[in-house]
Amino acid sequence: MSAMQTLSEENYLKAIYNISRLSVSEKITPTAMAEALGNNPASVVDMIKKLVDKKLISYEKTKGVKFTDKGRKAALLIVRKHRLWEVFLHEKLSYTWDEIHEIAEQLEHIQHPELADRLDKYLGFPQFDPHGDPIPKSNGEIPPTSTTTLEEVEDGKKCTVVGVKDTSTPFLQYLKQLNVGIGTKITIAERIAFDGSLIIKIGMGGNTTVSKKFSENILVTK
Repeated sequence: MSAMQTLSEENYLKAIYNISRLSVSEKITPTAMAEALGNNPASVVDMIKKLVDKKLISYEKTKGVKFTDKGRKAALLIVRKHRLWEVFLHEKLSYTWDEIHEIAEQLEHIQHPELADRLDKYLGFPQFDPHGDPIPKSNGEIPPTSTTTLEEVEDGKKCTVVGVKDTSTPFLQYLKQLNVGIGTKITIAERIAFDGSLIIKIGMGGNTTVSKKFSENILVTK
């Protein structure tokens, strides 16, 4: 990367990356970005112009926002640093998985060319962060990850938790209360037709009822 991005520019690049990952088919509009970042649409439009000037993105009203190769590389590096810091905070400093996101948000902006690679090596080249999100490699490759949600698992079937779509603190704390984490085995005992909620068996424990919203935010492998 030639010119360094500002903290604000990096946050926008990461937001574009996250939106593009969640909705592959939909175009990324300034409105979607404003919602994701909690910013007003006017400041989003200003930032889009800056990022276009820096050749990090392209923007047309009909096609929406798209990364250039340079922009995608820059975004992947930020995501890589964020997720590596999350592993470091969780594994080496014993922070819980609902605490690490906010700290990693600050650490991801440290600008040093070798830092991410050294951190990656120190941690033993992890493929996924504590929330199950894939960590981009230094060459930009991303490990394959499951897109199956708990909601899609058939009744009576067993599955393993491999990630979460919602990384908000309240949701992660709720999972902690239920003793659900990466690697937890879940069996679908029953599906409630009325509202789509599920009765599930967590590990070797008893039955627990969870909402449709809950099951849509848990990623699993069957």
